[in-house]
Amino acid sequence: SVARALLDEADTLAAAGKYDEAVRLLLHRSVEDIERWRGDPLRPSWTSRDIARIDALPDTARTVFSRIVADVERSLFAGHPLGEADWTRARADYAGFALGR
Repeated sequence: SVARALLDEADTLAAAGKYDEAVRLLLHRSVEDIERWRGDPLRPSWTSRDIARIDALPDTARTVFSRIVADVERSLFAGHPLGEADWTRARADYAGFALGR
């Protein structure tokens, strides 16, 4: 499946200690998942926070997506590198949602 292939790619990044990149990959994939679920493209001007506030987004999806967004923001904008624990949680969140586990 596409989700499993993505997780394999993200696992490779994480195994190399590139946790920030691995979690960012999950974020980008989550945006694609949300677009596919909605059946239409998201507005290019929308931020990840805007996407997390979509009313029709199920609570579980919103929670998972919001946590991944917060991790990426902390890493990318606040300059706080993500660690293995951050990666492990983000991966479990994404896998649980995308693979139904």
